[in-house]
Amino acid sequence: MKKTAHIISHTHWDREWYLPYETHHMMLIKTMDTLLDTFENDPEFKYYHLDGQTVLLEDYLEVRPERKELLEKVIKEGRLNIGPWYVLQDEFLTSSESNVRNLQYGHKDASKYGVNACKIGYFPDSFGNMGQAPQILKQAGIDTAAFGRGVKPTGFNNEVSSDDKFESPYSEMYWESPDGSKILGILFANWYCNGMEVPIDEKEAKEYWNKRIDDAVKFASCDQLLFMNGCDHQPIQTDLSQAIKVANNIYQDIEFIHSNFEDYVKNLKEKMPKDLQIIKGELRSQQTDGWYTLVNTASSRVYLKQWNQLCQTLFEKIAEPIATMASNFGYKYPHHLFEYGWKSLMKNHPHDSICGCSVDEVHREMVARFDKAKDIAKYIINESLEYIANKINTLKFKQLGENVYPFIIVNTSGYNRCSVVEIEIDIARKYFREGHPNLIAKEMKKIQLPKYKVVDINGNKIDAKIIDMGIRFGYDLPDDKFRQPYYARYVKLELETNDIKSFGWDTYALVEDKENSILENKTSLINNNILENENIRVEIKENGSVDLIDKSTGRTFKDLCIYENSGDIGNEYIHMKPIGEEPITTKEIKANIEIKEDLEYKAVIEITHKWDIPKSANELLQEEVEEVLEFKHRKSQRLEETLEMEIKTTLVLERKGKGLKIISEFNNICKDHRMRMLFSTDIESNVHYADSIFEVAKRNNSVDKAWQNPSNCQHQHAFVNIHNDDYGLTIANKGLNEYEILNDGRNTIAVTLIRSVSELGDWGVFETPEAQCLGNHKAEIEVIPHGKNIYDSYKEAHIFQIPMITKEMSIQNKELDCENGLLELDGYGIMCSTLKLDDKKGNKILRVYNASDKSTELDIKICKFKGEKYISNILEEQTQNNIDNKVNLRQSEILTIGIGK
Repeated sequence: MKKTAHIISHTHWDREWYLPYETHHMMLIKTMDTLLDTFENDPEFKYYHLDGQTVLLEDYLEVRPERKELLEKVIKEGRLNIGPWYVLQDEFLTSSESNVRNLQYGHKDASKYGVNACKIGYFPDSFGNMGQAPQILKQAGIDTAAFGRGVKPTGFNNEVSSDDKFESPYSEMYWESPDGSKILGILFANWYCNGMEVPIDEKEAKEYWNKRIDDAVKFASCDQLLFMNGCDHQPIQTDLSQAIKVANNIYQDIEFIHSNFEDYVKNLKEKMPKDLQIIKGELRSQQTDGWYTLVNTASSRVYLKQWNQLCQTLFEKIAEPIATMASNFGYKYPHHLFEYGWKSLMKNHPHDSICGCSVDEVHREMVARFDKAKDIAKYIINESLEYIANKINTLKFKQLGENVYPFIIVNTSGYNRCSVVEIEIDIARKYFREGHPNLIAKEMKKIQLPKYKVVDINGNKIDAKIIDMGIRFGYDLPDDKFRQPYYARYVKLELETNDIKSFGWDTYALVEDKENSILENKTSLINNNILENENIRVEIKENGSVDLIDKSTGRTFKDLCIYENSGDIGNEYIHMKPIGEEPITTKEIKANIEIKEDLEYKAVIEITHKWDIPKSANELLQEEVEEVLEFKHRKSQRLEETLEMEIKTTLVLERKGKGLKIISEFNNICKDHRMRMLFSTDIESNVHYADSIFEVAKRNNSVDKAWQNPSNCQHQHAFVNIHNDDYGLTIANKGLNEYEILNDGRNTIAVTLIRSVSELGDWGVFETPEAQCLGNHKAEIEVIPHGKNIYDSYKEAHIFQIPMITKEMSIQNKELDCENGLLELDGYGIMCSTLKLDDKKGNKILRVYNASDKSTELDIKICKFKGEKYISNILEEQTQNNIDNKVNLRQSEILTIGIGK
């Protein structure tokens, strides 16, 4: 039977990688110019796949706006296929909502050209694929995905292993999410360059195609063969039409066509066998030798991951919800600012960017982009928050006297919560228009402050710490006037809130304490080296480790918060411990333990380690790097010379806290090493659970029989958890995306704090001295024990990511109550993902997912948003009409609910 060889022209375009962004950008301009010229000059050059990412269109038109008309022409003709993504992200290092926004903006960009986005879930070089991808794609009308990694071994410079350790015998398979959503998966079995640089010389072409056809047939399930005509930053093959004619003259039993994914998939579905293998969930190369999973990009340049966690949280957990809440009272939701902000952030999400596996120049520019995205999000937050604050009725506080300073605390998470928060109150202000700045400053400094207290809306005194912050310069930027500079006198408050409702707020006030009132029954959370509240008891040992007792179960977790350090002679992609080296730990080091704060609502203890750590790897490592010696064969070791590293570990226990909060701060002065924090669980279980994209992924503690790598690190988002039927331990983090379950008989959870390496790795010699991450670092973790209800600890881990937001107000007669909650959700295993407005109809969008492996029911207990509720897909297009407040979810289902205006 005659075979069909589908040749798909493309280039895989890393926007930045082994060269800085602008260098790649200039190369892109040349590539796109050549592509458009080829389309114009050769009608037989029919199609081109633009790498699945629409950002390249923006990059091109930024420099070549005069070619927009021609670009639009070839897109509308169906010759240039665009989308479905905005960028080719790393799926595991970008949040659930970031993956969704990426898909949404890719589709929106395509619609701007009057076409549908290419309906191929395109993951050519993702470093592993998320388990919920089939469900996400299917909701977006995409029933086929193409990917390069995850289900077969790849080696140095993407060499393909042809052994039999495959999840699927074919390059075609079905891929199924935990909820049962199933799509067709196409593996680039011979990588996405198996049809590049096709010869036009007949002799060379025959030799070329004989090998490539044999390689394709090894994996193909039918007579439809896929050849990808391109590779990383591959120039356009302008003579491809001629090369295809030559190939057709050589082979009578094969038809060579210039094809596209739509035609290829259509023909493939007609010819492929019906009983293809089904692969399920995450594709992380679990059934390989484990060397080239590239999972250690989760710990390369950890500071980038922390930046990303901050910015993603600001957009999806604070800015979008608070803007949505404000829109319920008339605020105009700034869709244009969100698109600009999200796109600014997503330009840091390509796999070679967020993975931290590029040259130093790339990652320096990324920090500037993160700063930019952060400022956009904060601008939206401040505008939305001010809008709500200006509508709160605070007259109730007027009866407390003249010096009254109300303020609002807003909870933008999807869960009711109490927390310890900070706010600075402007108690006196004088504008420069009222006098000379120097005189105003002196006047403000002389103000004698009375004794203050903090009260809630009922006048009850709230435990708080009040600090005089002195004067500070500030300015207003009115919408209708020139800037207004001033000096103000500030008081900083730290207080423990009452329970604030989900997507709601509560109001407090700073008032003069004329009675010098003292709260009765003052309590302490500290007793020597013991921290204790109603939920947990923490005992600090001489070596700085802690034992934690969960009072709800009586379970004691011992040897938590121990530091581990080992050498790293790998690269930005892959961790490699020197052969024969045993990690060092702080188990035998006596720590200095000091009480820093002992308040009614919070206790703080600081632990200091002074730890001798090897200075760096020896000189042999540099030789091995320069010789491009594969990391597995390196013999370098660490120097015997050590440097003293000081590590400060701050333990914080809040009165109502469900977990112990940990802040680790250190100045990294050593090179070629990895530092982790260890949490021994002593829980008997063969599996553990990690927060991932719209799921809590269940993963085996043990490795496949083919696994050779001594390390088995994994990706996480907000937490990792181990539990049995009665109790468990959740370790939450902020931007620490790598962990490992140690095979030490104790199921110890190791969370990576920093990894220091000296080279990019992969296909050449690219030194990256800044990847050593020298300098000051800070990591945040929360240890959360739990009983049978594991989802309470998961929610606590998500809350840990999201700060409360605050705003000072005036005494005002307005229409909104001092206390409110706009939306309250309930349901076993239900996790809240986001609250936003869609950008087509302006309807409210609530997205949740079922984190459990059982069907469940979402109960919308309170909804103060007006409008009929309906179900939509992941692109926020309505799929089901009016629904009530209770909705059934199948296991692991992602559910998007719209609320009409």
